[in-house]
Amino acid sequence: MSRVSPKVLALLGALTLTWGTNWPLFRIALEELPVFTFRTLVLSSAVIMLTTILLIRRESFAVPKGRWPALILASAMNIGIWNIATSLAVLYIPSGHASVLAYTMPLWVAVLGFVVFGQKLTGRLLAAIAIGAGAVAALMIPNFQSYATAPAGLFWGLLAGFCWAIGTFVVKRTNWSGMGLSLTFWQVLITLPPIALGALVFDGLPTHWPSTKALAATIYTGAIPMALGTATWFMLVKLLPAQVAALSSIAIPIVAIVSGILLLNEPLSALQAVAIGSTVIALWLALVPGRQR
Repeated sequence: MSRVSPKVLALLGALTLTWGTNWPLFRIALEELPVFTFRTLVLSSAVIMLTTILLIRRESFAVPKGRWPALILASAMNIGIWNIATSLAVLYIPSGHASVLAYTMPLWVAVLGFVVFGQKLTGRLLAAIAIGAGAVAALMIPNFQSYATAPAGLFWGLLAGFCWAIGTFVVKRTNWSGMGLSLTFWQVLITLPPIALGALVFDGLPTHWPSTKALAATIYTGAIPMALGTATWFMLVKLLPAQVAALSSIAIPIVAIVSGILLLNEPLSALQAVAIGSTVIALWLALVPGRQR
């Protein structure tokens, strides 16, 4: 793999901290807000942030001709399903453990690349998939014992990672000529109406005003991790091959779990620690090529 530029390293570091520390905030907000209402507020905050930046920078909102179908699919996979699935996951299992499942995305990228696009699946990638599957199994064991509803959390976490992988390929393999920050703006905006409708149907109208802490966590999640973090991710996808771009997710579950321990006093067993380490090894094998002999 060619040397990664300082710009890309800076983007990776910023994204890791931004997305990793955001997971505990999900739990804080969801203690007071229903899932769809929470995500409606998050997406609204993100739209306001992105619109403001686009107007200040005088960037175009235009979508290239013939790109709307791909844009809608990318929006559903990257934003829509991801937002709902991750929110549901942290309701059933600790936020750090949910993040480990959601950030198996690079493993799904490797599998989809091989099955759908005919990309070569090397011995390192096969080993990564096996180790990743073992990490998921390690997470399942204590959760099945501790939580009656753990299978639902595991399902939603894995679904988030799988759909994110699909969305990554859509973004990577589509020519978004002339689209910069507007690529993120449109994906968030397209997702907002159905999520807002879900809030009305499933959550109903709000009956109380959330606490300052919950509201601050919600607005921050939309303005920074959702708006700026997602824009950074799409920039990395454009700059790097899909599997290399996924490198940004290697350390995110670790940051998420540490944040959950520090902020929410979430548990961390020895078996779960092994699962986290296994996930990092699996992702590293999947993303970083071996030395050439």
